[in-house]
This record gives sequence, C-alpha cells and structure tokens, in this order.
Amino acid sequence: MVGSVDSVASKLYSNGSVQNSNGAEDRLDELRRHLGKAEGDLLKIVGVGAGAWGCVFAAMLQDSYGHLREKVQIRIWRRPGRAVDRVTAEHLFEVINSRENVLRRLIRRCAYLKYVEARLGDRTLYADEILRDGFCLNMIDTPLCPLKVVTNLQEAVWDADIVINGLPSTETREVFEEISRYWKERITFPIIISLSKGIEAALETVPHIVTPTQMISRATRVPMENILYLGGPNIASEIYNKEYANARICGYEKWRKPLARFLRQPHFIVWDNSDLVTHEVMGGLKNVYAIGAGMVAALTNESATSKSVYFAHCTSEMIFITHLLAEEPEKLAGPLLADTYVTLLKGRNAWYGQMLAKGDLSLDMGDSIKGKGMIQGVSAVGAFYQLLSQSSLNVLHPEEKKPVAPVELCPILQTLYKILITREFPSQAILQALRDETMNDPRDRIEIAQSQAFYRPSLLGQP
Repeated sequence: MVGSVDSVASKLYSNGSVQNSNGAEDRLDELRRHLGKAEGDLLKIVGVGAGAWGCVFAAMLQDSYGHLREKVQIRIWRRPGRAVDRVTAEHLFEVINSRENVLRRLIRRCAYLKYVEARLGDRTLYADEILRDGFCLNMIDTPLCPLKVVTNLQEAVWDADIVINGLPSTETREVFEEISRYWKERITFPIIISLSKGIEAALETVPHIVTPTQMISRATRVPMENILYLGGPNIASEIYNKEYANARICGYEKWRKPLARFLRQPHFIVWDNSDLVTHEVMGGLKNVYAIGAGMVAALTNESATSKSVYFAHCTSEMIFITHLLAEEPEKLAGPLLADTYVTLLKGRNAWYGQMLAKGDLSLDMGDSIKGKGMIQGVSAVGAFYQLLSQSSLNVLHPEEKKPVAPVELCPILQTLYKILITREFPSQAILQALRDETMNDPRDRIEIAQSQAFYRPSLLGQP
C-alpha cells in the first residue's frame, strides 16, 4: 500500500477533507511517463457525467492531485440548465450552515449570498453552478471540494488524456456518440475509465450482453485496450468521507496497473484485474436484485427473517446466472456478494424498491429520481429477462427433464420483470414469489448450474 496513516503528510482543505500529499507527485509523474507527457504538457483528466459517484471520483482526484496545477488539470462535465428546486435549495442552505468549514469557504469565495437568496426564493440556482462550489445535486448532504465544471461537451473532451465515464448506462451510448464527433481529428486515443453499472441486451443474430465499455468502444472506435472499468462494494458519500473502501480496475495490463497505483489512496484501495466485461456485468446484476430487496424490507417492516429468505433466493439466482456468463464463476463470488451486500444496505436501487413498496414513488415517475439520479436496476431487469428468455440458451429443467429458457429457473427475476417492466403485478407480488410452496430450495438452483455445462461465452460476445 502506498504510504501509511501515520506517515502521511496531510493538508486540510476548506471542505474539511484531508489531502494526502505523500507520494502524490511521484504517482502522477509515473502516470505521465506512461502516457508520454512532456514536461510542461498538462495531463488532462475530465469526468463526463455528474452523478454521485462521478462527482466523488472527480473530487477525490482534485483533492489528491489538484495542487499540482502545473502537471495536471481535473475537470468535470455536466449538462447546463438543470434548475435546483426550492425545497432542495432550502435543504442545501441548512447543510451549508451546519458545516462551519463549508460556510467559511463560501464566504471567502463571495458565494454565500446566492444560497441565502435561493433559500428565500429570490433566485434560482443551477446544478452546474452549485457543483462549482462542491455540491452534487444527487448528494447534497455530502459537500465536496470545489470543482472545475465545464458545460460544453466539446470543450471538455476534445483534448482530454483520460476520460471518466460517470454516466448511467442508459445515457452512455448517446453521449459518447456525440463525443466521437469531436475526436475525429485526434491522432492518439484517450484512456477511458467507466464507472457505469448497467447492461443492454442485444437479441439479433446471437443474443448477447452489451456493456457500457462496449458501447463506448463502438461509439468512438477507441480500442478496448484503452477502456477500463472501475467498480467495487462502495457508497459514494462514504468514500468521500474517508470510510475505508476498495475497488477493482479491470482491463488490459498496460493501463490498469499504472492507473491502479495512481488512484490508490490510504482509505481507497484499488486492485487490478484483467476480466473487464464480467466484472462490469456483475455490477449491473446486483442492481436487479437490490430493488427486490428494498421491496421485501418495506413490505415486511424490515423483517430480518424475510430479508434473509429473499437473500438466499436472490443470491442463488445470481450464482446461477454467473455460471452462464463466466467460465470460472467461483472467482466472482466474493466481489459479487460484497457489491450486492453494500447495495442492499444503502444503495439507491434498494431505496427505490422500498419507496415503490411504500407507495412514496410510482413507476409512472420514471427511473430518474430527484436527489438520487438514475435507478439503473430497472433497465437491467428488462435486459437480463429478455436475454435469459432466449430459446437458444435453453438448459435442461431438472424435474421436467426438458429444455427451458434460463429465466424459467429464476422466479425472482421473473417477478421483478412483471412488477417493473410489464407492470402486471404490484410490489406485493415479490412476497408471493418468496412464499410460493412450489419454489425449490435455493441450493437446488446452484446444484443445477454446477452439474451442467452452463457456460455460454456468446453471452459476452465471445466466440
């Protein structure tokens, strides 16, 4: 690990975060050498998308390396024009006044008055405006360091060396298709790190999964060796508040190892792995079952027994699905369960399931929720259901001894699809599925996956 808690030279920033300067310049210089940057030539890093994780990722880089202004530039792009409503402005004002360090910073920057005026309803704040002051619209309660915000996409990306994809999977293709127009004259390809967790199903010819990194490569023609995925069991706000966390950066060795060293901090340990697409797909899979977990929690008044029953069934379905997707699925068990666990505890997809079951949200409100951002599990439910319904993927049913689509052995996934996508069932149907007397022991599903030749490399676009 780079450095230690006791030996790190620290610098207190105005947002209250602690800057670790020990070794930062060496790590930056190492990455610059890998990228072939000449002395005096800035390393330009830009985040695309300003959701909670995208903003925290940019802020962590700014805290760690922003003081090295002659060597690196860190910026973030978000769309302009998103107004902050009155209720959010009032809450933001309370957050500011409850944090003395934030209050003093805004006063020093002559930025406090606009928040007073917004609290009184005398002016409108905008999301890009408050982000410059360190406030992410999807994470108001966790002030960040001030960020350099760009609202013109072409200006943000045209000469970037490293692009961080913080967009939802549902928006990734569209935005990177636009970005590709600005990269037509580039001589070299940038490095792209995708934080996005979600998938699409492609059903024509050979049914397969399309991940955000694949969307980016197809949209921009950037080779996959220059595109990486970073994910792990973490909550964005907790990571920024220095809770100990870990993540994996996955992709080709040429870039993943130097980037792992560059991103690693004493409280944020980054490992590296070559299996990009499978880890990316697993990041989308856990969001599917997190929604159902939230529903069960709300409908049973947080019954520990009911939640454990659900956990047993949903994990057996996830293990079943990983046997279709991975040649060595046992290697994914730890990372997948850890990511699932933290999402069930505090993730937005579990929260969304709770709000639906309580009636505080409705499906008609869509899957982009104020203060939370995009609920990516909804589209992932549809994608996994459609993909696993294909007859070309049929497996042998253990009792009926006949070929069936894999989805027929995933009753939780089927129920979530009928609640969220076709809307045939209310949220209460998730409990009925759990209490179905004909449902098999979760262990049986795992044994089915382990006893048959399940692996389908074509699902991940492999021969």
